[in-house]
Order: sequence, then structure tokens, then C-alpha cells
Amino acid sequence: MLLAIDAGNTNVVFAIHDGTEWRGRWRIATRADRTSDEYAVWLLALLGHVGIRPVEIERCVIGTVVPAALYNLRRLCREWFSAEPLVARAPLDWGFPIRVDNPEEVGADRLLNALAAHYHYKGPLVVIDFGTATTFDVVDKDGGYLGGIIAPGISLSIEALHRAAARLPRIGIGRPQSVIGRSTVPAMQSGIFWGYVGLVEGIVNRIRAEYGAPLKAIGTGGLAPLLAEGTPVMDFTDPDITLEGLRLLADRNPIPIFHRTSLPDIRAETD
Repeated sequence: MLLAIDAGNTNVVFAIHDGTEWRGRWRIATRADRTSDEYAVWLLALLGHVGIRPVEIERCVIGTVVPAALYNLRRLCREWFSAEPLVARAPLDWGFPIRVDNPEEVGADRLLNALAAHYHYKGPLVVIDFGTATTFDVVDKDGGYLGGIIAPGISLSIEALHRAAARLPRIGIGRPQSVIGRSTVPAMQSGIFWGYVGLVEGIVNRIRAEYGAPLKAIGTGGLAPLLAEGTPVMDFTDPDITLEGLRLLADRNPIPIFHRTSLPDIRAETD
């Protein structure tokens, strides 16, 4: 089995793939100081709940945009699953060219999204990921990564609005009943929901115009289905794009299965 770890700025997602299907997905809040033992206590209990033993996990793959979290996630894989993890980075074999000025600067999650989206939906396409940031990543017809756009995420915008304006409350995200809000909270909900619908429509249409040919739009992230209700610009929504990218990358870049006594020494690692 494969343990895939997607460490984002807000949450770390752990998922198990048995070679045929995803057997489980669990998330925990991202904390750079969380130790490998803390991860293990939490994760092993969840694995036991679905009947998966640690010894059944033979491979691990990590994708992270939080460098400080990588050390303890590596220790988790090595100490508790006796596996040397594959870490998603630009120099690996992605199976497609990365056509940007500095490939090393591209977040692992964006390359993973491009890999899985092209595999499942074929290019050309744009992947819209509604995470801590809202990202738009453009994939060419041959799967090549062309770059994209980074905008503030919805939760960030809500938090900034609440913090900067003393009389505005912190609100939940939902589709308002009408565009014109007749009190403060509906007005804020309308601004967030329809504001981001407008952002998505405007950016996708500009990308399509600049690309000069039709592109499919794939939405991912927890808020993708909600935003898709407000616009026809997204052709598909797929919550597993990043995890699928981790699985595909691990298949393309196999690493040896280590025994506990032969794992590399990580005491000097700092990245």
C-alpha cells in the first residue's frame, strides 16, 4: 500500500491507496512543530479503525508547501512505516516539461495537480485549486506545465475582512439566497461568494483568450463544488487531484523498500 501525504499551509492530508482505490483520507491541522510521534499516535489509531496495519504500508510519498513540516513527516515514514519517502520536487521525473523560468519555485501541489489533471482529463486545461491560496495552473495539450496565477484564498479573504474592519463579523462560506444582501452577514456572504465566482470566471476566460484555444477547467479543493454551483466555467470538479498526483508521481519514481535498520540517518537533515 501507498501512504500519500499532502502537507498544505492549513491542513496535512494523509491517504492510503491499495493499488486499486483510496482506502481512506484523513486531515489534521498543519503545525510545523508537530513531531513524528504525534503524527503517529493520531494516524495509527485511524488506520486501525479501517483495519490497515502499519506493516502493510510499503511506500510513502510526500508533497508539501511547508518546508518546516518535512523533517517530521520524513521521520514518521521512516520510524513508523520503515519506508524512505519520495518527496515531490521539480527535479523528479514528472513525465512532462515544466515550461516556467524557475521550475524549483513552483509549489509541489501545483505540479501534482497538473500531473493528475492531464492524466485523467487530458490537456489543454486549467486547474483551479481552492486552498489557502486560490491557484490557477495551465497545462498544455502535451501535459507541459505552462505556469499560472496565485490569488488569495477564500478563507484568507474572510479573515482579512474580519480583522481589518472592526464591526464586520467572521462569517461562514455559503451561497447567498440573493446577490443584494439586506443585512451585514448576507452582504458579506454575497461579496465573498459572487466575488470569487467573478474572479474564477474572469481569470479562466482571460487564460483561454491568451492561450488561443479552448481549455477545460478543473476545480479542486474543498470549496470547488460550492463555487461550481455559481458558474458554468468549471467543466469538472475533482477533490482527489493532488492525492492522485502523489500516487502517479510515486509510480513514476519508484524507490527501494528499506528495512528499519537500513534507513538513512536523518539527524543532520534540515530541509
